[in-house]
Amino acid sequence: MNTETSARLFEEALQYIPGGVNSPVRAMKGVGMPHPLFISRAERSHIWDADGNEFVDFVSSWGPMILGWGHPEVVGRLKEQVDKGTSYGAPTELEVELARLVCEAVPSVELVRMVNSGTEATMSAVRVARGFTGREKIVKFIGCYHGHSDGFLAAAGSGVLTLALPDSPGVTKGTTADTLLVEYNDVAALTELFEERGEEIAALIVEPVAGNMGVVPPQPGFLEACRELCTRHGAVLIFDEVITGFRVGWGGAQERYDVMPDLTTLGKIIGGGLPVGAFGGRRDIMETVAPLGSTYQAGTLSGNPLAMAAGAATLRVLSEPGVYEQLEAAGARVEASLRAAADAAGRAVTINRVGPMLTMFFCEGPVHSFADAKAADTAAYAAYWRHMLEAGVYLAPSQFEAAMISLALTEADLEKAAAAASDWFAGAGA
Repeated sequence: MNTETSARLFEEALQYIPGGVNSPVRAMKGVGMPHPLFISRAERSHIWDADGNEFVDFVSSWGPMILGWGHPEVVGRLKEQVDKGTSYGAPTELEVELARLVCEAVPSVELVRMVNSGTEATMSAVRVARGFTGREKIVKFIGCYHGHSDGFLAAAGSGVLTLALPDSPGVTKGTTADTLLVEYNDVAALTELFEERGEEIAALIVEPVAGNMGVVPPQPGFLEACRELCTRHGAVLIFDEVITGFRVGWGGAQERYDVMPDLTTLGKIIGGGLPVGAFGGRRDIMETVAPLGSTYQAGTLSGNPLAMAAGAATLRVLSEPGVYEQLEAAGARVEASLRAAADAAGRAVTINRVGPMLTMFFCEGPVHSFADAKAADTAAYAAYWRHMLEAGVYLAPSQFEAAMISLALTEADLEKAAAAASDWFAGAGA
């Protein structure tokens, strides 16, 4: 496969951009690539790189493109808005529309504030929880990634893990001292922590389905324990649904598992492919946010009309009957084809899937935690990834990320991916 143009662009990018990329996992070091692929265009379920190579896409821009690229409803709303203006720094009807759709869909959200990224959403939610409770400590789970805000870069997930980096220079000991760590799905350890330090804890933040150590579903009773402990000790329960929101169900993971948080963070899908974030939840908590309350949060470009238009169009399509059944069926089919290929070759893998997001770990499993995920054979995944790329299938360039399935994937796309995986397991992967 010719990637000369991508290689040239990378060399140029290195002169102006740290590491040549604007987000670390894009460097593709985790799969042994000498340079990343530079993408030039996308249409429905396919993407093309700068050299003209075409791929069936299972990354979906890391989740937002659940409808695929170029959906007429989204494109139409964007074109209409571009002619009216791209940013005003003032309220618009579009942000009211999207806020209403979010509040109607997500069970726990009564008020919502739009921001510009998932990191901004989680950072703001924690600040609001601290202001509401008057406490300072937060609890996060090892391997969960909630953006690159200082307090979250303690035992963070995918990007840090993929590049084998320490959590991060530049983060003060004082900042991370306020972050208490527990292994994901470990109810006993979480209970012990709350019994010892519950009066100090402002919030517990959790990915209700972990997506940044690979896909790791909550074990039965885990989310319920998070809810009960926060209620008992007066802490705010925050669900980070930046990935799972509108992906694993219309009402997100909280609807799928029937556990209600106090605050929810969103991103990705609610922007329809444009940069966006949001945090929302219980009315009494959200009413503490300025200008209604005294906890300050602001953003000059928050509620950007292009992002609001694309997000509202995306959510309206997702609200149509049968959409999530279609996504569930496509996810199940991908899982089944991978299991069949691995089983036929006698290769031990663990496939974790929740709806249209999944990870195939190259280890026996089970994978219920960050410690389990780290047992995966990253070299095997890298070899598998390179084979799939050569076969025209674009996967996340890290063992510790998720495949994101879109509505745009066709029968032919799914068959091509299944055949390529089968070939790898039957050959070099066996």
